[in-house]
Amino acid sequence: MSDYNNLLDEDVEYILNLPYHLSMAGLAGELCKLLIEFDFIEHKISASAPQLLIADYDLTFASEIEISKLKKDSLRLIQGAIRKSAHILNEPENKTQLAGHLLARLLCFPAPEIQALLEQAKHEKNYPWLRPLTASLTPPGGALVRTLTGHTNYVTAIAITPDGQTVISTSNDDTLKVWDLTTNTLRHTLRGHTDRVLAIAMTPDGHFAVSGSKDKTLKLWDIANGIEIKTLIGHTSFVNSVAIASDGQWVISGSWGIGNALKLWDLVENKHYTLAGNLRVNAIAMTPDGQVAISGLDDNTLVLWDCSGIPLHKLTGHTGAIDAVAITPDAKLAISGSKDTTLKLWDLTNGTELKTLAGHTQAINAVAITPDGKLAVSGSADHTLKVWNLVNGEEINTFTEHTNWVKAVALTPDGKLAVSGSADQTIKIWDLTNSSKQPGEAGHANWVRAVAIAPSGKFAISGSADQTLKIWDLAGCKELNTLKGHTNWVRTVAISPDGRIAISGSIDKTLKLWDLATGKECGTLIGHTSTVNAVAIAPDGRTAVSGSFDDTLKVWDLTTCSELYTFTGHSGDIWAVAIAPDGQKVVSASSDKTLKLWDLASGAEILTFTGHTDYVTAVAITPNGQTIISGSVDRTLKLWNLASGVELCTLVGHKDYINAIAVTPDGRKAISAGYDNALKVWDLESRQEITNFIGDSAMFCCAVAPDGVTIVAGEASGRSHFMRFEEK
Repeated sequence: MSDYNNLLDEDVEYILNLPYHLSMAGLAGELCKLLIEFDFIEHKISASAPQLLIADYDLTFASEIEISKLKKDSLRLIQGAIRKSAHILNEPENKTQLAGHLLARLLCFPAPEIQALLEQAKHEKNYPWLRPLTASLTPPGGALVRTLTGHTNYVTAIAITPDGQTVISTSNDDTLKVWDLTTNTLRHTLRGHTDRVLAIAMTPDGHFAVSGSKDKTLKLWDIANGIEIKTLIGHTSFVNSVAIASDGQWVISGSWGIGNALKLWDLVENKHYTLAGNLRVNAIAMTPDGQVAISGLDDNTLVLWDCSGIPLHKLTGHTGAIDAVAITPDAKLAISGSKDTTLKLWDLTNGTELKTLAGHTQAINAVAITPDGKLAVSGSADHTLKVWNLVNGEEINTFTEHTNWVKAVALTPDGKLAVSGSADQTIKIWDLTNSSKQPGEAGHANWVRAVAIAPSGKFAISGSADQTLKIWDLAGCKELNTLKGHTNWVRTVAISPDGRIAISGSIDKTLKLWDLATGKECGTLIGHTSTVNAVAIAPDGRTAVSGSFDDTLKVWDLTTCSELYTFTGHSGDIWAVAIAPDGQKVVSASSDKTLKLWDLASGAEILTFTGHTDYVTAVAITPNGQTIISGSVDRTLKLWNLASGVELCTLVGHKDYINAIAVTPDGRKAISAGYDNALKVWDLESRQEITNFIGDSAMFCCAVAPDGVTIVAGEASGRSHFMRFEEK
């Protein structure tokens, strides 16, 4: 290994460009060796943008570079892993995440070059870090190519230039962003709208774009220079859809405006015309010749228009509002997506329905058609994209890596890539030609919302939105059993002190007891009238306390599966519960922005803790019973004196909601899981963040094993993270 920390200034640039020099000199072996050297990869990531390192690997794939196919395959996987983590590694504060991300993406690949790289990554760290024990992030390969980040709110619409090199995204953060699709870098941020930007369309020459906004205006933008040209005023409500004719002169826009719901704009003459009045237009598409438009309406219908303003056909068949519509390049067919979770294929010549495409489980927000007219890609509130064969109506593929509503989708002119925008604030690029299955550990099929570790430290149990629980062997990080019985999301889980019983709570309003030796359900606790969001078991193992969205806590006798009593006092949902080590006190966290301390024996409220400015969503108590740690939607953690209720300090570092907190057995560290995809480790003595790990999606839960260094966390991707905290 090389030392890149003591380079002379004149050597820094040479080292960064060393792959290019080696490729020009035909030194294939040295080039390959360099690009599987962890120290070099880490140095280049820390000194430059990840994209420059990604480009270095392209040098090895040239036909004249004599590297074996097996080694090239390994280099492609390493490049793919860096590409999938580029949006994280690009942030200065995340440069130290490289080792963790390589391990979490590549551990499942046995190639010797990859395993050698990972061995290097494990050693010689001069800082604390969280070491993944399994391949717990999306591995290279598969359809997902890359993730782009930068918007600070929902991504609402996507457009791609005709040359396929530029993407424009719009967002509820009031901005548009222009991205270089060849280098996956941000070119411009366009500001000018004063409210959410909801729609975007590109002129056929790719030089200009028109956006629609909640501020009731449209704006024309010069894409190359990133400047606003003009503002189009005329709508009386938010503009939520826009399309441009092939000549680039005419724009059609849709709104919920009274008297001017559908408008036609002449960009050259600066004139506009009202085509339709009192409609609620959600989506618009235009035929390539600009002569016919189709609008999706909030009344569950579509209307086909002659662009002179004459309605040609009204299309009926959906049972929900139409939020997405697209037209095939030959202008013969249209496809619509609805809140009724289906897509429908229509014959535009006569307005008849041809097929219904079913498969999504929630509202469909976006749809696009490939240039050859054979495939469609839809995006849904179920967090997925689906690829459809328009000839036979069959589903071809499903992409699952978004963690919130998919709001937008666009396709490159060659039909090979799809670009999607989501309420998770990311843009993802997908290879439609790649349908290969990804390797890696089995996991849940939906969000992992809860996790607990047995007192023995030998196994963990996770609960998921897929309605199941899974038991995991911690030593081998292997799945042992799947527990089925809940009829809705599992939101919480706890394990008894003797490790024999688990108790889970669900959106189905019940708690269930499980025999962990047999995997059999051994009791159901019924009494809450809403989602059971939290549960804890007392040290004696005979009593449990649950918290619910019905604003109450309930105390249960686990030997008889009966309710003992109910605590009332919160004025909002109960999000988290913890029982003090002495078994005498309970702490609850609520959406009323407070925590409450209760006497477990009498049910009396002892103290109320105020200080958070939003929902309190997580709580833990230190092993000595003296300190409470809480986490909130206000993005902070707070330490409190349990006896007095006095706030001790506030820990700041998360960029989004805090979902869960765990404390190490020695009481010296806390681990927090956040909606910002971060798992953070805090030193409770110095009250400082020690290290963190950024995942592919929101971290919903975390637990610490009795050894104090093994951590299990659950992610929105459905994967469970098995990690080890390692000191310097």
